[in-house]
Amino acid sequence: MTDRLKLIALDADDLAVISAHVQDARVQPADIIWRQAEKRLVIGMNRLDWAQALHGQSEPRRLLAALRFDRVQACKSCRIDLAAPETVLELIGIEFHIGAEPPAGSALLLFAHGGALRLDVECLECELTDLGEDDLGTSDGLDDVRR
Repeated sequence: MTDRLKLIALDADDLAVISAHVQDARVQPADIIWRQAEKRLVIGMNRLDWAQALHGQSEPRRLLAALRFDRVQACKSCRIDLAAPETVLELIGIEFHIGAEPPAGSALLLFAHGGALRLDVECLECELTDLGEDDLGTSDGLDDVRR
């Protein structure tokens, strides 16, 4: 395996880099964990290894990763069925919109088919950490999420 990725975002430019790395990541609602008392949202995901794909290595590879947002004051979802925890969502990207009182703002996670999560944050603190290769094959059978 190549080096595991660990990225931290403290502003919109940093978040754009993380967004590029999580593009087309697969997320299940059961892996979206809102820890309100800790002001933290953690999302487990299965992301495409874009660095490997861009270097032309044979088979595209997926990695298990965790995306964490801290200092989250509120978390709201739209068109994400939390009652169907095994549904596969495809993450399109992440945006940050500065609020009326910087550094506060909203992080918007956009999913295929109109799903979204909006995180109202005191300030942007986000971390993407690779946990390892998908050795258990959790991405098997998940290849056609764009139905």
